[in-house]
Amino acid sequence: MMGTNMLKTLAVRAAFLLASFSTVIPSVCMAQTGNGGDNLVGAWRGKVQFTSGAFAEIKDLEFMYVFNAGGTMTESSNYDAAPPVPPAYGVWKKAGFRKYEAKYHFFQSKAVTTADELVKDGGWVPVGYGILAQKMTLSADGKSFDSRIVLELFDKDGKPATGGGEATATAQRIKY
Repeated sequence: MMGTNMLKTLAVRAAFLLASFSTVIPSVCMAQTGNGGDNLVGAWRGKVQFTSGAFAEIKDLEFMYVFNAGGTMTESSNYDAAPPVPPAYGVWKKAGFRKYEAKYHFFQSKAVTTADELVKDGGWVPVGYGILAQKMTLSADGKSFDSRIVLELFDKDGKPATGGGEATATAQRIKY
């Protein structure tokens, strides 16, 4: 029969081992995120072609996406510098097997047109924002996705603005 001190020692060691494994297991799981065939988490680079709206004339539009494990995302395009705008920020969710949806917002700005605007506003002024809604289908191997995008534009007062449209996109997972 074991003594009380021995039972306490075993209990402490078991608790220590359990605590050690609980800190290792999540980091191992997180390190493997994005390796499966039905997982959107990770960094992506894609080509986007609007078929309608103000961006339909752009033939070389690219998006860089980061889908975070918590359901948030960031998107930036190769046209973010024209005019200068910050990246888009949003949320995403799983909608079915290899199906995902994302909704993300970005600001729009324009160059000032007078010297007074330049002095007052510093060169660029906000003119509104856009909301992109994207439905993605992940490939069976999880290395790419195809999607459809709907863009809505709004003026600085939040009223609908012209120029929105629809697009198709393809993206490839960025791997080390």
